[in-house]
Amino acid sequence: MPISTLPITDNHIHIDLVRGRGLSAVSEFKNAGGTHMFLVTLPSWYLGVHVKDKHDYFSVFEETIRTADKIKEANVTAFPVLGIHPVEIMHLSEEVGIQKAVDVMCGGFDLAAQYVLEGKAVAIKSGRPHYPVTPEIWEASNQVMCHAFELAKDLKCAIQLHVEDMTHESLSDIASLAKSVGLNLEKIVNHHATPLVSDAKKVGIFPSVTSGKDFIEKALEQGTRFLMETDYVDDPNRPGFVLGPKTVPKKTKKLIEIYGEEPFWKIHQENPSRIYGVDI
Repeated sequence: MPISTLPITDNHIHIDLVRGRGLSAVSEFKNAGGTHMFLVTLPSWYLGVHVKDKHDYFSVFEETIRTADKIKEANVTAFPVLGIHPVEIMHLSEEVGIQKAVDVMCGGFDLAAQYVLEGKAVAIKSGRPHYPVTPEIWEASNQVMCHAFELAKDLKCAIQLHVEDMTHESLSDIASLAKSVGLNLEKIVNHHATPLVSDAKKVGIFPSVTSGKDFIEKALEQGTRFLMETDYVDDPNRPGFVLGPKTVPKKTKKLIEIYGEEPFWKIHQENPSRIYGVDI
């Protein structure tokens, strides 16, 4: 098939219509050859929302849905992924205590689940802090993540995870927690992953590999059981962070010259379609 028919999917990207480049960044993605994106909720504080109660997440999720609609009007397919940044527990616990923070975040995930149930979003996003925290915060974070696992199990939807750098041990730990609530491990997507494709396959989790450096080349050495992402945050104070919106299309086209198109139909079309239950 000609390159022009190949879908190119960014599995984890943020777009901020109010404070960021917004649709200009979307155009950059599209003009580089991008066709589909999984649009992930920005952290509440990015959007100027001071969370005190689970209902405060309503405006955060509504903004994600509104942004996805605007992106679709720009002829790029956007699949909303609704969630709560795991660092939120640090802010909340300082204000209301750890147990109340857990209750608020779990309530927020209940709201996110309702959007998935209604077909307004395709997945949820959870995780745990990716830097050292107290044992109490770590335990509370795992409690919130397990609640999100339970919701994903009930909804039969995918769940993206923002977690510590993956090792075989941490992959096994997360898999064990997910199994404890009966979640299908194939529905877990490790966001911001390093190219541990073989280890992830052994455990059953799907890595979403950051598309900078030579990560995709290293991932391809281990097969095509992964997704590609930028984690572009659309922050005017950090332009191009984590990676710019045209990175995935540009990287894909560059590597097609070496590997041909076939692996990228798997990465950009077959894998995300199966994981998220969407049509790409």
